[in-house]
Amino acid sequence: MTATATPATRPQPALRGLAVRQVRRGAVVVTAVCAGMSALVVVGYRADALDPAAVAALARNPAIRTLFGDPVALDQAGGFTVWRTGTVLAVVLGVWAMLAATRITRGEEDAGRWGLLLSGRVTLAEAVRHHLGVLAVVPVLVGAATAAAMIAAGAESTGSVLHGTGLAAVGLFFVAVGGVGAQLFSSRSAANGAAAAVLVVGLLMRMVGDGVPALAWLRWLSPFGLMALTRPFATGRGLPVVVLTCAALLLLALAGWLAARRDVGAGILATADSRPARTALLGSVPAFAVRRTMRPLAAWSAGIGAYFLLLGLIARSMTEFLTGNPQFAAMAAQAGFPALGTVEGYAATMFTLLAVPVGVFVSVRLAATAADENARRLTLVLAAPVTRLRLLAAEATIAGCAALLLITLSGLAMWAGTAIVHAGLGAADAFAGAWNVAPIMVLCLGAGVLALGWRPRTVAAVGALPAAGGFVWQVIADSVDAPAWVRALSPFAHLAAVPATAPAWPAAAVMAGIAAAGVVAGSIGYRRRDLCA
Repeated sequence: MTATATPATRPQPALRGLAVRQVRRGAVVVTAVCAGMSALVVVGYRADALDPAAVAALARNPAIRTLFGDPVALDQAGGFTVWRTGTVLAVVLGVWAMLAATRITRGEEDAGRWGLLLSGRVTLAEAVRHHLGVLAVVPVLVGAATAAAMIAAGAESTGSVLHGTGLAAVGLFFVAVGGVGAQLFSSRSAANGAAAAVLVVGLLMRMVGDGVPALAWLRWLSPFGLMALTRPFATGRGLPVVVLTCAALLLLALAGWLAARRDVGAGILATADSRPARTALLGSVPAFAVRRTMRPLAAWSAGIGAYFLLLGLIARSMTEFLTGNPQFAAMAAQAGFPALGTVEGYAATMFTLLAVPVGVFVSVRLAATAADENARRLTLVLAAPVTRLRLLAAEATIAGCAALLLITLSGLAMWAGTAIVHAGLGAADAFAGAWNVAPIMVLCLGAGVLALGWRPRTVAAVGALPAAGGFVWQVIADSVDAPAWVRALSPFAHLAAVPATAPAWPAAAVMAGIAAAGVVAGSIGYRRRDLCA
């Protein structure tokens, strides 16, 4: 007599329940951000009469198209919302989706938590498929919530639904990208690096395709370009969304297929069984912290450097256009990009954006320390005559120094771009503008250390909060014309427009003091708590 599996004994519901528990909090946050920000922009839109000649000039200007995307349907609340927030929210959702995909698959393998799970009736391929299947539902919910919020705020329904569908397709694509990366590589960090490279290249292809008419075909190769090609409040094309969705589904199927053809803990792209010993920078804790930071730093430097070089190359075109079209300069200011009419103001505004990736970089590096502890890779290190505070000091110091290198490189890239087009931005001004965001980076460092000491599982989210959360808070406050005290809750409200103005030294000192308090409190918690607690 053959036993029949009951719902209580079938492993599939348990797998799906486990995946839901792992992603539910992040899913709520990203849904609230995308839907809430879109609705607020629709509500805050002012339907002023636009000069047709200015709209035509806006559409022709390559700098505007490169930076903000193809300007269409700006005379509608929905069209303006898509132009202002579409790419930003797509990047936010894409980053969350790919990091969540690698965390709940390859990250669980790295930590050894799938060893016992896969020793029973569940195969590796089944575990991967069920986890990615649950995660794939989140972008659909985000797209539906965004469309519903825009419609409730007063945007046209058909365009809102198409925009939400495009946003969902982008999120689904990066769930699949993270899932494929988790099968190809044998570590979560390598999978994250590959997925991040896909995102950065896709974003750059969208920018180049929008800015250079001869290369417009590049948008069909980018998830962000395909989303923009839908033009939800203008022509309303469905084919780009179909193409993007099909690509995402094929990648999801590929992730399951690859998972069935590898061993637990291994990757499809296997490393060599033996190689010459690499003993450089292994003589001390600080040296090893430098060693493990070098590769991520190189990848982040390439992406951020390329982006700010591009911003420098379009600086002259941007400032000349906005000087001749003050109406769109006011619209850019409403979108959170003030003072774009001069090259110094343009540089100050663009460097404000730098705080977000640099803050995220610091939080990711501290999160890597928490992940090493959780995976018990630090147990033997701390069993040696190495104190916890020494280890924490080395990791935090190297992460902060690497972030300062990123800031300096961004200033160099911006200056090089403006020098090529003779925009008139001096090297000293470029570096001053870049270093102006250092206080926010330090805040992220302090928040990350605080989380590492008391809530190590939240290091990435808490560490990125001053930068990513502060920027979103500022945009929302500007959109709804919030009171001054509400805007002051964001650290971005206390940054001076350097190099257009002098730095705000008192505000910088206050942020540094708050960060120092976070470091002290986090160090106390890290020293007192148990490992993996």
